[in-house]
Amino acid sequence: MLNFPVALAVGALAGLLGTPARADGMVPDTSVVIVHEAEGEASVSVTNTDGKLALLHVTLEDIPEDTEPLLFVTPPLARVEPSRTQLVRFILQSPKPLATQRLKRVIFEGLPQGRPSAQAGHAQVGVTVRQNLPVILHPKGLAVNRTPWTGLAWRLKGNQLSVHNPTPYVVRLAQELQLLPGTGSALLPRTYVLPGETLTVTASTATGTAVRLQPATVYGFAVAPYDAPIAL
Repeated sequence: MLNFPVALAVGALAGLLGTPARADGMVPDTSVVIVHEAEGEASVSVTNTDGKLALLHVTLEDIPEDTEPLLFVTPPLARVEPSRTQLVRFILQSPKPLATQRLKRVIFEGLPQGRPSAQAGHAQVGVTVRQNLPVILHPKGLAVNRTPWTGLAWRLKGNQLSVHNPTPYVVRLAQELQLLPGTGSALLPRTYVLPGETLTVTASTATGTAVRLQPATVYGFAVAPYDAPIAL
């Protein structure tokens, strides 16, 4: 079976957004799932835009840096008629209150049903369309922050550029960085910085007073580049 991950890439944020593209298959009504601890759960409507009956398969995935099981999803498998919608619930099951935002991922996959059997001597290929979205768990009492990237702290020692996130927010941004002034550059290993985390990468220069980054909103949409000062 062939799998085609579907994501919307915007400029330098290619591969970051995870926004559903308009294609046949199971299409969720959001580009990110936000589960508020104060509410205990969140719901997403998923529409079968294909012309045939399909099974909706929902899978939660941990990121490598956070494997604690904090959510369960229901239903994990459902039959969805053409043009009909299935409500999927994400239920928080954290054993203790959340101290910071947490990041997970969810995959919505449509499995076609009722395909005619392959004729003798002819191979049959099944095709599924997958939507891979981020899931953000938001602590109770934590204010909404629409510009969390402004809280990142940057340092340059030799040609080692480090970024520290002292905030309780997950920060999403493109991997490509520019050191200012000049044309120096660096590349982050991934498109998010978790609360309390420090990432260190090798820059192409040992000088710079600021870092130009391309941040994204919580929903994964690119905003204007941001120039963050480098601490001495």
